[in-house]
Amino acid sequence: MSDDSRRQILILLKEKDMTPTEISKHFQFTMPAISTHLRILKNSDLVVQNKIGKNRIYSLNREKALEMMNFFAGIWDYNLKSLKEFLENQKGGKK
Repeated sequence: MSDDSRRQILILLKEKDMTPTEISKHFQFTMPAISTHLRILKNSDLVVQNKIGKNRIYSLNREKALEMMNFFAGIWDYNLKSLKEFLENQKGGKK
C-alpha cells in the first residue's frame, strides 16, 4: 500500500475487473511493471486473478480491502481519541 501506483490499481479494480492490458492503459508503465504491481497486490491478497481462456482477469478482493479499511479506520479513531485527550489535558492545565 505504500506505492501510489498500486493504490491507483486498487481504485481501478474497485470499479470493474480488468486485464493487465486494460490496467496499463491508465499508466505510463511497461507491461512488466504492471505485472510486478499486480503480483505484489496478488501476494498481499488484495487482488484475485482468474484465468479465462488466455486472459488473466484481475479483481479487487473486497473482503481483504474491507479488512484493511477497518484496520486503518481503527488507527485513525485511536489517533483522534488520543488527540482529543491531549487537547483536553492541555486545556485543563491552563486554568
